[in-house]
Amino acid sequence: MGVAPRRVVVTKAGFGQRRVDRQVTSETFILIPGRTSKQGCGISEGKFEENYQREINTLLVAAEDMERLGLSNGERVRLTNETGQIEVAVEGAKKDELPAGMLFIAYGDLSSRLMAADTHGSGMPTSKGLDVQLEKI
Repeated sequence: MGVAPRRVVVTKAGFGQRRVDRQVTSETFILIPGRTSKQGCGISEGKFEENYQREINTLLVAAEDMERLGLSNGERVRLTNETGQIEVAVEGAKKDELPAGMLFIAYGDLSSRLMAADTHGSGMPTSKGLDVQLEKI
C-alpha cells in the first residue's frame, strides 16, 4: 500500500543566520483512529492518568513499516494532513495486527487535531481512513 516517498527540502534562515538545508522524507499512510480496550480501562482511572495518556499519545505502526523507515519504539514522528499536524511517539504493532501502509491511534486530543470539523449531519466528524503524511523527526 505504499506511495513513493516524497522528498521536501526545508530551508531555515533568518536575519543573521546562515542557510541550512535538510532533506525531509515523508510518506503517505492511511490513519485509522479508534477506541482501544486499554483506553477503556484507563478511562476508569482518569483521563489525565498515565495509562490513558500513554494510550492516546502513541501511534501504532506496522512492523514492516517500522523496519523500512528505521523507526524504533518511542521515537517521534510528525503526521500532517489538510486539517492539521501532530507529533507523536510510535510503537510497533504486533505481527499481523496492522497491515503495512496503515497507522492506528486511539481517539484523543492528538487524533482530533487531524479530523475536519464537518460532520456531514451525523454529529461525528469523519475519523476513519484519513490520508496523512508521516515524517520521521
